Parts: sequence; structure tokens; C-alpha cells
Amino acid sequence: MSVLNRIASFQGRRDEVPNQELARDLAQSRNEQGIQEIAKNLWNENRDIQSDCLKVLYEIGYLAPELIADHVNEFLKLLINNKNRSIVWGTMAALSSIAAIKADEIFPHVEQIKHALKGGSVITRNNGVKILADVAAARDDYREAIFPYLLEHLKTCRPKEVTQHAERIIIAVNASTSRRFIQVLEKRMREMRSEWTFRLKKVIKEAESRAATM
Repeated sequence: MSVLNRIASFQGRRDEVPNQELARDLAQSRNEQGIQEIAKNLWNENRDIQSDCLKVLYEIGYLAPELIADHVNEFLKLLINNKNRSIVWGTMAALSSIAAIKADEIFPHVEQIKHALKGGSVITRNNGVKILADVAAARDDYREAIFPYLLEHLKTCRPKEVTQHAERIIIAVNASTSRRFIQVLEKRMREMRSEWTFRLKKVIKEAESRAATM
């Protein structure tokens, strides 16, 4: 039986529950054939089917990223020059779940990630920051290329985004980058509400720890 029949649009549903349930079942059973069928329909001409299949895949990515990692190039192709905000959102979600294990494949497309991050929704920006941070953490040369952009992003993003984005970027912080990272956060902290700073102080403490141990 085709697993495609279980996606939301085939069920006449507009909520995400069918896609989430299918993703959970495919992940738990490690059904590679079923996942392949879903991935094949990333290029379906029906936008509802395409969108549902992308949602199934990124939900699998949250649960078992290794099961969708081999589809990294398909996600990247979907992202490039795609003007459908829903597809961009879903593609960034999928890439964020596998960036740590597919950094080499994603690094050549960093500029496309930055472009999507700049013009995207709140969730797209959150995922974009995570993708870039995970790729930067993978290799020193990747960090050297990406980290200045992440610091600049922290300098200019909205105050209420600073903590969440800093928590994602900390994975790419090492002894050579910790001082600049901390300086940016301490400066941003002055313009933040007090209730937003507790978690940020924990990030700064983690950065200080990384500086001392690396």
C-alpha cells in the first residue's frame, strides 16, 4: 500500500496531524522505501502534495535525521530560487535537522541559506541560523567563513531573537571566537528586557567555558 495515501491532502485534511503521524510511523519503522516514495513527491506538480511530503520529511528529520540525510541535495534544489514561502519554510526546517551531518554538502550553498534567512519568516530565520551554526561547527574553515556573518546577525536581529539565536550559534563558538561572541551578547543585553536576559547569561557562561577548555 502506498504511504502517499496517508498524507493530509489525500485525507481531505488541512491540519498537520496526518503528516505528523505518518512521519512518526516511518521513523519508528525506519521504512526507507516509504520515505523514498515521499521524497520522490517533493517534485509533484500538485502543490498540496508537494507541501505535505516536505512536511512529512522534516517531521522525520526531527525524530531521526539520518533517515532523510541522503535527500540533502533535493532539499537544496527546492530552496534555490523558490518563491513559495511555505516550501522555503519547510526546506529550511528539513535542512536544519540534518546540517550537522551534511555540512559538506550544505556549505557550498551558504549564500542561498543566508538569502532565505534574510527574507524569511521567524521560523525560517531560526532554522537558517541553526543550519549556518551547525555547518560552521563542522570544520575550522567553515567556521572562518560563516562565523562573521553569524556575529553580524546577532548585532542586528531583533532584541527578542538574540537569546534564541545565540543558543543556536553557541555550538560554533570555540576559543578563537568566544571573545567576540561574548562582546556582542553583552552589548545586546543592554537593550533587552530583564526577563529575556536570564537564558542569555547562561549562553555567555557556556561561551566562557568553551574559551577556557578549547
